[in-house]
Amino acid sequence: MQRAFFGARTAQTKDEWLTPPDLIRQLGEFDLDPCAPVNRPWETAKRHYTIEDDGLSRPWAGRIWLNPPYGKETFRWLDKLADHGSGIALIFARTDTKGFHKTVWAKAHAVFFFEGRLKFYHVTGKQAGTANAPSVLVSYSPADTIAIMRAGLRGKLVIIAANDNEPPK
Repeated sequence: MQRAFFGARTAQTKDEWLTPPDLIRQLGEFDLDPCAPVNRPWETAKRHYTIEDDGLSRPWAGRIWLNPPYGKETFRWLDKLADHGSGIALIFARTDTKGFHKTVWAKAHAVFFFEGRLKFYHVTGKQAGTANAPSVLVSYSPADTIAIMRAGLRGKLVIIAANDNEPPK
């Protein structure tokens, strides 16, 4: 099994980049993080799966926090979250990709586009560099969309229509 990549690559090119802790706190409590780093300076959910657990193949329950491995695997994780139906994912805003169209535009409830770029953290808890691309939060339930709206984040929330012929709810 290859080492998973979490978050954004910077000039230092580390394997794991952690979600800013303030962002996790602002979004509320999560039941499971299926892509948690083995060593983490703060909790992202009540339960964690690491690369050693293979979170993609394990059962998920409750509200999910998902900062998936970036790259070709990203959308496999998002497919599972979409099927699960409750949770928020943090990914790059690669809106032009087939994966984004298939697992975000076609399945998500909402997408939040951050103003500016996020700063991720090292597993040591020290702040790393700025992401090399814009990031988005992807919500797969109305309750998670409301959590994003209440988080006080700077950016723009887009509610996605169920299909092209229906207005957003």
